[in-house]
Amino acid sequence: MGPILFVGLGNPGPQYAQTRHNAGWMAVELLASRWGLTWSDKKRLSGTVAEGMVPGGRAVLLKPTTYMNDSGRSVRAALDLYKFTPAELLVIYDDVALPMGTLRLRPSGSAGGHNGLRSLESHLGTRDYPRLRIGIDPKPERMDLADYVLGKFSPDQQTKLPAVLDGCIEAIELIRREGFDKAMSLVNAKNFG
Repeated sequence: MGPILFVGLGNPGPQYAQTRHNAGWMAVELLASRWGLTWSDKKRLSGTVAEGMVPGGRAVLLKPTTYMNDSGRSVRAALDLYKFTPAELLVIYDDVALPMGTLRLRPSGSAGGHNGLRSLESHLGTRDYPRLRIGIDPKPERMDLADYVLGKFSPDQQTKLPAVLDGCIEAIELIRREGFDKAMSLVNAKNFG
């Protein structure tokens, strides 16, 4: 069974809405829109959820509202509530190690300095969960990492963003249709910007 719980990492609040660190949120928001799902607050999960039957079966979309550094608490609560395993999860998040326009599907991996993933590892007790990394370009040399990821996309990045987010939807639909390995080989070889 492939992913059923799709988690977009990000931060709540209008000041973070169009920032690089919210790329995961943007992807699941677009996914909910494409699938015709409606968001509702789930205080018990410290997040916002959209769920229903979609092409490929049941799907639950989650935007943790705990702030990035505590995302794992929300994801753990969702896994417990829905009785999913980490293997039924797909975490979607920004990655400064990848150029804009690049997506990477992986079945597992390290946090790689990403505080949202660090929180997930801590709460889930494992690194073994599927993930979709969204390239947001490396930060400029003299810029603080937090300032960069919490900053708005540059005009050049902004022009690429719709194709990147469409690529996320394509990746998710490929996983559901063709399986994770096939989707990984296709998505990881492609440029989406």
